[in-house]
Amino acid sequence: MSPLASYRRLFDLVGPLYVVVAFLGRLPLSMSQIGTMLLVSDATGSYGSGGLAAGALAVANAIGSPIAGELADRVGQRSVVLVQSVLGALGLVALVALTGTDAADGALVATAGLAGLVLPQVGPLARVRWRPITRDTGHRQPRLMDAAFSYEGAADEASFVLGPALVGVVVVLISPSGAMLLAAGLLAVFGCAFAAHPTARLTGATSGTIGGQGRILTGLFIGLLLAQGCLGLFFGSIQTGTTALTTEVGSPGLAGLIHACLGVGSVLAGLATVAISDRVGQERRVLVSAAALALLSLPLLLVDSVGGLVLSVLLLGFGVAPYMIGVFSIGERAVPTGRVGLAMTLLAGATGIGYAVGSALAGRLADLHGHPAAFAVTVTAAVLALVLATVLQRPARRMLAEVALVRASV
Repeated sequence: MSPLASYRRLFDLVGPLYVVVAFLGRLPLSMSQIGTMLLVSDATGSYGSGGLAAGALAVANAIGSPIAGELADRVGQRSVVLVQSVLGALGLVALVALTGTDAADGALVATAGLAGLVLPQVGPLARVRWRPITRDTGHRQPRLMDAAFSYEGAADEASFVLGPALVGVVVVLISPSGAMLLAAGLLAVFGCAFAAHPTARLTGATSGTIGGQGRILTGLFIGLLLAQGCLGLFFGSIQTGTTALTTEVGSPGLAGLIHACLGVGSVLAGLATVAISDRVGQERRVLVSAAALALLSLPLLLVDSVGGLVLSVLLLGFGVAPYMIGVFSIGERAVPTGRVGLAMTLLAGATGIGYAVGSALAGRLADLHGHPAAFAVTVTAAVLALVLATVLQRPARRMLAEVALVRASV
């Protein structure tokens, strides 16, 4: 099928309502981190406290999401995501309410962490649904699965562009509290709608996929976790370096817009990956994408102007989504069928942990040596991703071939 036909077939299978709900349901997570930082910073007058609260939310989400993913594999997504959406929305509201009091910084950080612990990872869980959704499409399923993961990668990138932008608009027009309450409202409505959608019945024990509860932490999957950790390190350091450079040139307000350019290129590349021939395996796509990231990140070490940074970041984005799509696609096939929810949320969590480490490390180096030192972390992350992609070529290729044979015989 052509790329457009693949996407059209996917959307015909689930209907436009699901596409809208699954996209809007992932916005609160992308809004909550930067929203928490702005909310707590505004309430306490300390960027350090704001950053600590945002970091607590991100790390707690990276810890809590795999637990929810494992539970969803066992009992289905409906009840798990419903509870997460309600508790997550309440947690964000509680954080807003607490900033209106004289609560200690530690209480704000702890509340942000508790909210992050229960926020649902809608993007990874949406990926889990595509295998059973496309199960009865015959020989076209592998092509449709590639299209599904291409779409999900692009949707994730789009959410991490639109979410922070939406926060910025609401903060300017209303307040940081208004932005967080909007995130809570979106989660309560669209998170619950995602949980209640009929496709949720296709997951967990009710779908008959609980079989295959085997070992998940194989050498290959650990390598994929490290690969996503490198991407998180890449994200955190490039955002910090961008903030440092724009601050140095006297335009700190441009940091968010420039970082959004990374997502623009990534969305376009993600949607285009479905056009790649089936003969080009996912492991080779990851390798080529990692090489592109390593090569295209090198100019960041020399950039010293906003114009140069915009061009560099925009070009870099074209390597991000194909890399992430490839890693998640391999991860979906590398684990037993009944543990895909855990696998997807673990990979997302590894990205979050890498992001926290990258932000902290690049921030420290930027304080000492300026933006080039922060971007050195970005280049290092890309090189590490390339090394991992090279090491994983043979085991990933062997595993993909074995899975293809098994599924073709079923």
